[in-house]
Amino acid sequence: MEEKGKKPPLLQVIDLHTSFTTDNGEVLAVNGVNFTLEEGKTLGIVGESGSGKSVTAYSIMQILEKNGHITEGQILFQGEDITHYSPKQMNVFRGHKCAIIFQDPMTSLNPVYTVGNQIEEAILIHSDKSKSEARAAALEMLRLVGINDAERRIKQYPHELSGGMRQRVMIAMALASEPSILIADEPTTALDVTIQAQILELMQELQRKLNMAIIIVTHDLGVIAQMADEIVVMYGGRICERGTADDIFYRPAHEYTKGLLRSIPRVDNMKEKLIPIGGNPINLLNMPKGCAFCARCDEAMKICIDEVPPELRIHDTHLASCWMNVKNQNYMEVPDKDE
Repeated sequence: MEEKGKKPPLLQVIDLHTSFTTDNGEVLAVNGVNFTLEEGKTLGIVGESGSGKSVTAYSIMQILEKNGHITEGQILFQGEDITHYSPKQMNVFRGHKCAIIFQDPMTSLNPVYTVGNQIEEAILIHSDKSKSEARAAALEMLRLVGINDAERRIKQYPHELSGGMRQRVMIAMALASEPSILIADEPTTALDVTIQAQILELMQELQRKLNMAIIIVTHDLGVIAQMADEIVVMYGGRICERGTADDIFYRPAHEYTKGLLRSIPRVDNMKEKLIPIGGNPINLLNMPKGCAFCARCDEAMKICIDEVPPELRIHDTHLASCWMNVKNQNYMEVPDKDE
């Protein structure tokens, strides 16, 4: 419960469950996810393909496939539960309050319209600007995201632009209505390393200018190492660990997070052998009774098979759901709420 008179967080996801109905059964893609996003902050959601990170983002936007639905939980925007919004209210929320950048701009942009037409459309839908005002705003947005010669580029089609420029166009479209939250779903996957760095720097610069909050969804821990205020690590539709970048990179407290870190190269020790996580990703149609990562974990114990580990506070900013923390007494005692 929010304290009386205290301003609620910008976004709060509470016990979110999202599932998909398939011919083979119900797929529990998101299973009890909780997190908070404050104004002007960046939240990174990390995990393998199939971990539930993108479905969590799509649940916030309510752009799930027809067979997908939120079955339980709340999504509070400035204290108001948007899961009860009508389609008309959601159309206002999408774009005006919260916008999304998809991972492949070539498939997200319409190939038969110029980039100018597509940015203008976003502005006309979410504002009362005239067509000429929308055109001027579209030019301003292209300049804002660092596209040179905006007057020429605005008349071009997506195939005439490079991958990095198409991604900048996607960012311009997302920011056209000045949203409070920007969701970036794998925004740098299709780009080379140099362009990746430019796009991430651009997002941080725009965040400072516009004071917007960012949720960045990625499978790459390196992408958000210097960007996120808080990192959430997901596996099997659940959050297994959360904390600051220092918590996650230097003090990992879940065996899955440790496995992810062992499988990526380190700049300070490029000779270190990379160790991939063994086994196969979990089958969401057949979730285990206990810890979702149990079958792939070298440290698994009997309790891991039978019981879902509780989320324990490792220290002030760091929480993890792993029985090894109980075994090693690596957590803080959380005082009772009534005390």
